[in-house]
Amino acid sequence: MTVMNRSSLDYYQDTRVDLATILRVLFDHKGLIFSIVGLFFLVGVAYAILATPIYQADAMIQIEPKKVGIEGTPEVNNKPMSVSQATTEIELIKSRALLGKVVDDLKLNIVQKPDLFPVIGPYLYRTFSPEHEGALAEPWLGMDQYAWGGERIDVFQLEVPEQLLGENLTLVAGKAGAFSIYDKDRTLLLSGTTNRVVEGNGLKVQIARLIARPGTEFTLTRLRTLNAALDYQNRLKISEAGKDSGIIYLSLEDADPDRANHILNEVSRLYVRQNVERSSAEAAQRLEFLRSQLPMVRKQLEASETALNNFQTSAKSVDLSIETKGVLDQVVKLDSLLSELKLKRVETERLYTPEHPTYRGLLNQMSQLEQQKQGLLKKIESLPQTQQDLLRLTRDMQVTSQTYTLMLNKSQEQDILRAGSIGNVRVIDNADTNVEKPVKPMKKLTVLFATLLGMLVAVIIIFVRQAFSRGVESAELIENIGMPVYAALPYSRQQDRLEKNAKNSAAKNVPTLLSLAEPNELAVESLRSLRTSLHFAMLEARNNVLMISSPTPGAGKSFVSSNLAAIIAQTGKRVLLIDADMRKGYLHRVFGLHPKHGLSDTLAARLKPADVINHTQIRHLDFISCGFAAPNPSELLMHDNFNKMLTELSPLYDLILIDTPPILAVTDATLVGRQAGTCLLVARFGLTTIKEIEASKRRLGQNGILIKGAIFNSVVRKASTSDYDCATYGYNYHPVRK
Repeated sequence: MTVMNRSSLDYYQDTRVDLATILRVLFDHKGLIFSIVGLFFLVGVAYAILATPIYQADAMIQIEPKKVGIEGTPEVNNKPMSVSQATTEIELIKSRALLGKVVDDLKLNIVQKPDLFPVIGPYLYRTFSPEHEGALAEPWLGMDQYAWGGERIDVFQLEVPEQLLGENLTLVAGKAGAFSIYDKDRTLLLSGTTNRVVEGNGLKVQIARLIARPGTEFTLTRLRTLNAALDYQNRLKISEAGKDSGIIYLSLEDADPDRANHILNEVSRLYVRQNVERSSAEAAQRLEFLRSQLPMVRKQLEASETALNNFQTSAKSVDLSIETKGVLDQVVKLDSLLSELKLKRVETERLYTPEHPTYRGLLNQMSQLEQQKQGLLKKIESLPQTQQDLLRLTRDMQVTSQTYTLMLNKSQEQDILRAGSIGNVRVIDNADTNVEKPVKPMKKLTVLFATLLGMLVAVIIIFVRQAFSRGVESAELIENIGMPVYAALPYSRQQDRLEKNAKNSAAKNVPTLLSLAEPNELAVESLRSLRTSLHFAMLEARNNVLMISSPTPGAGKSFVSSNLAAIIAQTGKRVLLIDADMRKGYLHRVFGLHPKHGLSDTLAARLKPADVINHTQIRHLDFISCGFAAPNPSELLMHDNFNKMLTELSPLYDLILIDTPPILAVTDATLVGRQAGTCLLVARFGLTTIKEIEASKRRLGQNGILIKGAIFNSVVRKASTSDYDCATYGYNYHPVRK
């Protein structure tokens, strides 16, 4: 059997956490949770209302199979793991060359916007409804440097020197279309009027329209075309409807729906034109190739005709026999077919791989024609030499003539294709925007997200506070270290009101004794229970002196001392309350007294104990204040005068109750505790820690002083703590007020 010693029990703490405990902790802080969630909810609603709406323009483009070759054959990509044609076209659309042209055409490299009041300015400017053309909203509080609604500017031209590219310039509107432009240091760069080209300091500006009251400021920025193109490259969203579908969706988000439509339409227009120009360029290249070959083929044809005529002249008009002419017609036909197939092979190589069935079939067809041609050539070898020469020259002339005619026809076809080239893309849907439903902010989702974020932040704050708060919240923890709890006093809001009224009162030293002002208060009932417990606890004490102290300031020991003394005196017992805090004592203000002398005067042997005793408004309760602020309180308490005073006063009273300074702050409590027969320690709910209680117990124990027990003060009822019987009794018992 394992035996656990006392020290291990003292430091044992259950670290298990269950769901019920977490829920109780959250319930205890429901006020904080509601406050934070409410704050985040309001911020989310404000953002959803005030945020500038962002609209999305959408367009659709169709990409048809690309036609290549002399005959405009549709391109078929049969290569494994090849890149989709749409992917290539998407990259072409997002190219800097195309977007840079869009930026230049629409002047997107000129940023022009009015200066708006922070936070609410964009909302007011956006929601302003002019009564007539050119109407302007009235400025708030005379701040006419901001635009409040209706202001417009249209910059037709803005050229700046290299050092001002990307820099914000300030345009200030003047009277009758006049304006002035300043740099970021508010240095005047130039002035002018609308509809005129103004130059100066390296700037060249032309303002087409300016609607604003004098003094209204606008921000102008001239961007590099490359930077603006890169910005729109990131903002432009392009996706394919499905793999190899040939349908491309384009979208662009912008605060101005009209501008988004214009930009997207310009992108589509330039892309289609670029595609047409690219297709036309391919046809032009093929046409140029054919035209470059025509003179050479024509020369070959002329040479063939000359050679044939010369041979016939030298051979004295030799004619081909019927058999030779038949062979010649077959050879010429085969050569013509082979020439067409060779041209087709060149184009087929661009479309298909050598392993493709179409390409392989073309090669087989050419091979068969070659075999037939070789068979005919063997027949020619059996003819007379004169007939062979005549056949060869006639064949060369006819084949060259047919080749020339074929190329001439193809050249004319390509010329027509080049002139009528329309490309392989077309716009299906022009850009359009749903102005009634902006894509950002999503108001409901924003408010929901803000609310959930508020809940998360509230929970984090609560558990962080719990993690760093080491204050005792259960009397059981105090009893676990071997210190009995004599009473648990509920937190009193009435006491807070009394102290607040005393601070706000013009009169000084207004009484703040709860047991007199609210005798039926729950905390007072708990003090009466403590009075009964003390009666039996002090029966075996060596004297009738009771010391009440606390580990640290703020625990409420003075509240306990003063009210406990009053409650005991109300039973008819003679009680003397001594304020032994000669540094910061204030118990005289609790009773509304103005004592001239106190404990420090007696200990310094300037006055007798009887001379510093003050009678209070409570019968049988006398009071000795702390006296003047002594420079050496500890030395005074160590003097024998303190012992003599208690010895002299003890027979005169049933109870002498001494309120001391905090134990861990100074040594005064230790000196007083040596003279007291009973010592009680006050611990405050949520403030005093177990380590502070243990340290106080250890410090008094080292001086031979035993703490009789503890008083748990300002207990707040929480769902997360199952509290002490006294506190539970105090919260459930409601005495009848008289």
